Amino acid sequence: MPTRKPQVKRETRVAKVPLGAGRRQLNHLPVAGRTTPGMLHQSPSSRMVSPEVGNCPAPSGAGERASNRPLYIPVQDRTGRPLMPMHPARARELLRRGRAVRRFSKGIFYIRLLDREGGATQEVAVGIDPGSKKEGFTVKSEAHTFLNIQTDAVTWVKDAIKVRREMRRTRRSQNSPCRQPQYNRARGGLAPSTRARWGWKLRIASWLSKLYPISYFVVEDIKARTTSCRRWNASFSSIEYGKKWFYEELGRLASVETKQGYETKEMRDAAGLRKGRDKKLSVFESHCVDSWVLANSWTGGHIQPDNKSIMCLSPIQFHHRQLHYFRPSEGGIRKPYGGTRSLGFKRGSLIKHPKWGLTYVGGTMKDRITLHSITNGKRLCQNARPSDCKFLAYNSWRWNLSTES
Repeated sequence: MPTRKPQVKRETRVAKVPLGAGRRQLNHLPVAGRTTPGMLHQSPSSRMVSPEVGNCPAPSGAGERASNRPLYIPVQDRTGRPLMPMHPARARELLRRGRAVRRFSKGIFYIRLLDREGGATQEVAVGIDPGSKKEGFTVKSEAHTFLNIQTDAVTWVKDAIKVRREMRRTRRSQNSPCRQPQYNRARGGLAPSTRARWGWKLRIASWLSKLYPISYFVVEDIKARTTSCRRWNASFSSIEYGKKWFYEELGRLASVETKQGYETKEMRDAAGLRKGRDKKLSVFESHCVDSWVLANSWTGGHIQPDNKSIMCLSPIQFHHRQLHYFRPSEGGIRKPYGGTRSLGFKRGSLIKHPKWGLTYVGGTMKDRITLHSITNGKRLCQNARPSDCKFLAYNSWRWNLSTES
């Protein structure tokens, strides 16, 4: 019989690694613990913190050196005045000592100091690149690029107004409730679609001014092509009316400077940057590349972007209350449609559900409410009980961190 060779126990040697080096190595691993709600920003490749549920997905292509720089946390003093953002390590230290408290604002994590009021700030500029479908915003100082935002434009108001007008005129010819024609009402002002489109930009700018000490807005000026050379037609376009109103309202927040489209292109070419052809993609080269060069034209300090990660915002479309559906259901019964309330909750409000986590409120059905995803708007359920939902804050848009490259 063959004899077995005696087994020799091999001694495994473990190399001694300094504690600091081992921690640095673990920080580079894609471990699940880095996405927990208790963690703060480590770098732009880490996830954007959102209320109660942790961070949003990290963007692909985060291996670039420019996108591995640490993000900076917005800071407010005890009165709510924005101060200069600080490094995440410094923010964690203030939270640990009890000198600050955690706060969230529609996808942005920030801290509020408890023992400080006022302080010196540097110049922070916001570049705005308007667009027909998507738009870009960049918050930047001379030393750092704090935030890049790409938003979806409000494009549905014109069609909604048209449908409402047609349905109202139809009810007048029938025996249905309707308001009487108002021929003598005042005419003029901004059209509803123009007001909604430019008002969305103003809401974003006002929201950013509460988180960052913004001192300047740099906007790419857009012009409408007129069909005639008459003098009255030079300002007839709704775009001209809308941007004029927007500049006046924006000037109440901070100083405003406009740049022409060819000037933006010259600055982009001087920096060696290229704008993507497909402007519908959620990437830095779609719109944020122009908003970055606009902000950098005022603050200076960079030749190349130091932060290419972008945050995507999309407004939630609310449907006004209607008397009934356009088409009757079975049995000729028309159900009510639209509204702004769902069983005591304002639609769009952020809530915390024990099963679905952070969601926002949609419509209602009998004694249940509908919940939607805060990242893509997908409907999660239609049978959520109002007693299981914990109200967090009012909200009118959804957000996520781009995963396209």
